[in-house]
Amino acid sequence: MIAVITGDIINSQQADTEVWITKLKRLLEVWGPTPQSWEIYRGDEFQFKCKIDDVFWRFLAIKSLIKSQENLDVRIAIGIGDENFCSEKITESNGTAYVNSGRLLNDLKNDGHTVAIKTSNTSIDRDLNILLKWSSKDFDKWTMATSEIIHEMIMNNDMTQEDLAKKFTISQSSISQRLKRANYDLIVETDHYFRKKISEL
Repeated sequence: MIAVITGDIINSQQADTEVWITKLKRLLEVWGPTPQSWEIYRGDEFQFKCKIDDVFWRFLAIKSLIKSQENLDVRIAIGIGDENFCSEKITESNGTAYVNSGRLLNDLKNDGHTVAIKTSNTSIDRDLNILLKWSSKDFDKWTMATSEIIHEMIMNNDMTQEDLAKKFTISQSSISQRLKRANYDLIVETDHYFRKKISEL
């Protein structure tokens, strides 16, 4: 069983493509090679696969990266299921994980939400999608500055607030305030809950 994320950049036409696409590629390269593990296509859409345990954290890493760019956001469909056919290109691979993710992205474009999940278990889907709807009310409002801090914490979870303060040349109290505004402790709890529910599949 694998997780497949299919996403598209919101407001991509109103931003400098070279900036966000370079940063997104750099992030995805940390997680695996292209085009086997990830691919960006049709200008502003992308797909990548990962372990099911990692999928919530991966989603947040992408969300915070894109939100740290002016006027940009991202729509993400998480599909969990099997991989029946593994091609040299992820966009040619197949299985329920890919089908769930691809169809779900189309639904998201129509209903106005920015993240959702589809698995083979409707009960787990219901629980996690309610959670995602509530939490994304916060995620969607992240400022560029908050998004930068969250992204650093996700990618380098051993960093202290003092480390972050040095990196961003602001005070440690400012870092603390941004993390509190972003409900970072609750984000970590949500990740633990997400992993627990996914493990029930």
